[in-house]
Amino acid sequence: MEFNAGQRLRTIREMYGLSQRALAKKAGVTNGIISMIEQNRNSPSLATLKKILDAIPISFSEFFSTGGNGKHQIVFRADELVEIGSAGFSFKQVGKNLDGKAIQLIHEKIEQGADSGKEMLRHESEEGGIVIKGLLELTVGGEVCTLGPGDAYYFDSRIPHRFRNIGKEKVEMISACSPPTL
Repeated sequence: MEFNAGQRLRTIREMYGLSQRALAKKAGVTNGIISMIEQNRNSPSLATLKKILDAIPISFSEFFSTGGNGKHQIVFRADELVEIGSAGFSFKQVGKNLDGKAIQLIHEKIEQGADSGKEMLRHESEEGGIVIKGLLELTVGGEVCTLGPGDAYYFDSRIPHRFRNIGKEKVEMISACSPPTL
Protein backbone atom coordinates (compact mmCIF):
# COMPACT_ATOMS: atom_id res chain seq x y z
CA MET A 1 0.00 0.00 0.00
CA GLU A 2 1.41 3.37 -1.05
CA PHE A 3 1.77 6.17 1.50
CA ASN A 4 -0.83 8.91 0.87
CA ALA A 5 0.78 12.14 2.16
CA GLY A 6 -2.27 14.26 1.33
CA GLN A 7 -4.68 12.07 3.26
CA ARG A 8 -2.22 11.76 6.14
CA LEU A 9 -1.87 15.55 6.40
CA ARG A 10 -5.65 16.03 6.30
CA THR A 11 -6.19 13.37 9.00
CA ILE A 12 -3.58 14.90 11.31
CA ARG A 13 -4.77 18.49 10.68
CA GLU A 14 -8.35 17.52 11.51
CA MET A 15 -7.26 15.50 14.54
CA TYR A 16 -5.62 18.66 15.92
CA GLY A 17 -8.75 20.70 15.12
CA LEU A 18 -7.06 22.96 12.58
CA SER A 19 -8.66 24.35 9.44
CA GLN A 20 -6.54 24.54 6.30
CA ARG A 21 -6.39 28.32 6.73
CA ALA A 22 -5.31 28.08 10.41
CA LEU A 23 -2.57 25.56 9.62
CA ALA A 24 -1.34 27.64 6.68
CA LYS A 25 -1.14 30.75 8.88
CA LYS A 26 0.75 28.89 11.66
CA ALA A 27 3.16 27.38 9.13
CA GLY A 28 3.74 30.57 7.16
CA VAL A 29 2.55 29.07 3.87
CA THR A 30 -0.46 29.80 1.67
CA ASN A 31 -3.82 28.14 2.17
CA GLY A 32 -3.55 26.91 -1.43
CA ILE A 33 -0.40 24.90 -0.64
CA ILE A 34 -2.16 23.03 2.19
CA SER A 35 -5.18 22.39 -0.05
CA MET A 36 -3.06 21.14 -2.98
CA ILE A 37 -1.01 18.83 -0.73
CA GLU A 38 -4.16 17.34 0.79
CA GLN A 39 -5.60 16.74 -2.70
CA ASN A 40 -2.27 15.14 -3.73
CA ARG A 41 -1.92 17.78 -6.44
CA ASN A 42 1.36 19.09 -4.97
CA SER A 43 4.30 17.22 -3.51
CA PRO A 44 5.91 19.66 -1.07
CA SER A 45 9.65 20.07 -0.62
CA LEU A 46 11.07 18.73 2.65
CA ALA A 47 11.56 22.32 3.85
CA THR A 48 7.90 23.18 3.21
CA LEU A 49 6.68 19.94 4.79
CA LYS A 50 8.88 20.60 7.84
CA LYS A 51 7.36 24.09 8.24
CA ILE A 52 3.88 22.59 8.09
CA LEU A 53 4.65 19.73 10.50
CA ASP A 54 6.41 22.09 12.95
CA ALA A 55 3.23 24.19 13.07
CA ILE A 56 1.11 21.21 14.20
CA PRO A 57 3.67 20.10 15.85
CA ILE A 58 4.51 16.58 14.68
CA SER A 59 7.85 15.03 13.68
CA PHE A 60 8.74 13.59 10.28
CA SER A 61 8.90 10.11 11.83
CA GLU A 62 5.40 10.42 13.26
CA PHE A 63 4.04 11.81 9.99
CA PHE A 64 5.50 8.99 7.90
CA SER A 65 4.75 6.29 10.47
CA THR A 66 2.60 3.59 8.92
CA GLY A 67 2.03 1.64 12.12
CA GLY A 68 -1.40 1.26 13.63
CA ASN A 69 -4.48 2.90 12.21
CA GLY A 70 -2.92 6.31 11.59
CA LYS A 71 -4.21 7.69 14.88
CA HIS A 72 -2.13 8.76 17.87
CA GLN A 73 -2.31 6.45 20.84
CA ILE A 74 -4.39 8.07 23.55
CA VAL A 75 -4.66 5.38 26.23
CA PHE A 76 -1.61 3.53 27.57
CA ARG A 77 -2.31 0.45 29.69
CA ALA A 78 -0.04 -0.27 32.67
CA ASP A 79 1.74 -3.07 30.80
CA GLU A 80 2.46 -0.71 27.87
CA LEU A 81 4.50 1.78 29.89
CA VAL A 82 8.19 1.67 28.93
CA GLU A 83 10.72 0.98 31.70
CA ILE A 84 13.66 3.40 31.42
CA GLY A 85 14.98 3.35 35.01
CA SER A 86 18.07 1.91 36.66
CA ALA A 87 19.73 1.24 40.03
CA GLY A 88 16.88 1.65 42.53
CA PHE A 89 14.82 3.90 40.25
CA SER A 90 11.91 2.61 38.18
CA PHE A 91 10.76 5.09 35.53
CA LYS A 92 7.75 3.88 33.57
CA GLN A 93 7.37 6.30 30.69
CA VAL A 94 4.10 6.93 28.86
CA GLY A 95 4.79 6.13 25.19
CA LYS A 96 7.72 4.49 23.44
CA ASN A 97 8.65 7.22 21.00
CA LEU A 98 8.84 10.79 22.28
CA ASP A 99 9.89 12.32 18.93
CA GLY A 100 7.88 15.48 18.47
CA LYS A 101 6.38 15.25 21.95
CA ALA A 102 6.48 18.26 24.27
CA ILE A 103 6.10 16.36 27.55
CA GLN A 104 7.64 13.25 29.04
CA LEU A 105 5.26 11.72 31.60
CA ILE A 106 6.67 9.17 34.05
CA HIS A 107 5.38 6.93 36.85
CA GLU A 108 8.38 6.77 39.18
CA LYS A 109 9.25 4.38 41.99
CA ILE A 110 12.37 4.95 44.07
CA GLU A 111 13.61 2.15 46.33
CA GLN A 112 14.33 2.81 50.01
CA GLY A 113 17.73 4.51 50.31
CA ALA A 114 18.12 5.03 46.55
CA ASP A 115 19.72 8.28 45.41
CA SER A 116 20.06 9.82 41.95
CA GLY A 117 23.79 10.18 42.71
CA LYS A 118 26.29 12.48 44.39
CA GLU A 119 26.71 14.33 41.10
CA MET A 120 23.76 16.65 40.59
CA LEU A 121 21.56 16.24 37.50
CA ARG A 122 21.18 19.04 34.92
CA HIS A 123 19.36 19.15 31.61
CA GLU A 124 17.64 21.59 29.26
CA SER A 125 14.10 21.22 30.52
CA GLU A 126 11.54 22.00 33.20
CA GLU A 127 10.14 19.32 35.44
CA GLY A 128 7.49 18.78 38.04
CA GLY A 129 5.94 15.99 40.00
CA ILE A 130 3.61 14.91 42.76
CA VAL A 131 4.61 12.45 45.48
CA ILE A 132 2.00 9.72 45.96
CA LYS A 133 3.75 7.63 48.60
CA GLY A 134 6.92 7.77 50.72
CA LEU A 135 9.39 10.50 51.71
CA LEU A 136 11.44 12.19 49.02
CA GLU A 137 14.39 14.49 49.59
CA LEU A 138 14.71 16.93 46.70
CA THR A 139 17.75 19.16 46.31
CA VAL A 140 17.54 22.00 43.79
CA GLY A 141 20.53 24.33 43.74
CA GLY A 142 21.38 24.86 47.41
CA GLU A 143 17.84 24.21 48.67
CA VAL A 144 16.99 20.84 50.25
CA CYS A 145 13.32 19.95 50.75
CA THR A 146 11.48 16.91 52.11
CA LEU A 147 8.27 15.98 50.31
CA GLY A 148 5.61 13.50 51.39
CA PRO A 149 2.36 12.22 49.90
CA GLY A 150 0.44 15.00 48.15
CA ASP A 151 3.44 17.36 48.03
CA ALA A 152 4.59 18.58 44.63
CA TYR A 153 7.58 20.25 42.98
CA TYR A 154 8.26 22.24 39.83
CA PHE A 155 11.61 23.74 38.76
CA ASP A 156 13.95 24.67 35.93
CA SER A 157 16.00 21.50 35.30
CA ARG A 158 19.05 23.51 34.26
CA ILE A 159 19.54 24.14 37.99
CA PRO A 160 21.57 21.25 39.47
CA HIS A 161 19.22 18.85 41.26
CA ARG A 162 19.04 15.49 42.96
CA PHE A 163 16.42 13.02 44.26
CA ARG A 164 16.75 10.69 47.27
CA ASN A 165 14.39 8.34 49.11
CA ILE A 166 14.89 9.10 52.81
CA GLY A 167 11.90 7.14 54.14
CA LYS A 168 11.26 3.59 55.26
CA GLU A 169 9.17 2.71 52.20
CA LYS A 170 9.40 3.00 48.43
CA VAL A 171 8.71 6.50 47.05
CA GLU A 172 6.05 6.56 44.34
CA MET A 173 5.36 9.66 42.28
CA ILE A 174 4.16 10.96 38.94
CA SER A 175 6.48 13.37 37.17
CA ALA A 176 6.65 15.29 33.93
CA CYS A 177 9.54 16.80 32.00
CA SER A 178 9.26 19.29 29.15
CA PRO A 179 10.86 18.88 26.73
CA PRO A 180 11.58 15.15 27.22
CA THR A 181 15.13 14.39 28.32
CA LEU A 182 15.66 10.70 29.15
